[in-house]
Amino acid sequence: MNTIKHISRHIVGALLLSAAMTNPAAAASYGFDCITNTTPANCGIGASQLYVDIIDAGANQALFTFYNIGADASSIADVHFDDGTLLGISSVINGAGVSFTSPANPGNLPGANNITPAFQTTAGFSADSDAPVQLNGVNPGETVGILFNLQAGKSFADVLSAIGLAGNPGGLRIGLHVQGFAGGGSESFVNTVGQVMLPVPEASQWMMLLAGMGLIAVRTLRRS
Repeated sequence: MNTIKHISRHIVGALLLSAAMTNPAAAASYGFDCITNTTPANCGIGASQLYVDIIDAGANQALFTFYNIGADASSIADVHFDDGTLLGISSVINGAGVSFTSPANPGNLPGANNITPAFQTTAGFSADSDAPVQLNGVNPGETVGILFNLQAGKSFADVLSAIGLAGNPGGLRIGLHVQGFAGGGSESFVNTVGQVMLPVPEASQWMMLLAGMGLIAVRTLRRS
């Protein structure tokens, strides 16, 4: 039963992303800025490769999908959310090669005090990769999705408005802790306020992805 639930989450996440491609008004993408700057080269890698795609999942939910797009070694190990219109995590949707669990440990974003106001993770609004942390994190070409329930009376439009408010009352910020850089070290990032264009697969590629997920599901069920 747990195996079936795990597979279902993969398929549901892909279906939601595919549906959002046909309705751009129901999706928005944001990049990330480095807030620790321990190693400028690592900060540059993160700023160029890390994105979050937010889509209206319906049923008063929003899906946050985190991408690591690029060739440089790096691994998203922790994801944190600071307030906003969110009520709580409904589920974590792990992409292939990724294994995240909620909540994260430590409970707050490393380097949280490097920005003003300081980043403060809302209790329970986080997830991190399971051991081995770097291997199970979001490495280049991988994704992880976090499906959130929204507060009563709030909509997807309110989520986007909250991001525009950033660290102000009612604002929403998203933080990432990234490690696994080729030169060592780790950095923390917070989402940008302005939307960006996130490269997404064409519809035909999504159909191939879904077909592949179906094949994985069948093979996994046969082994269980």
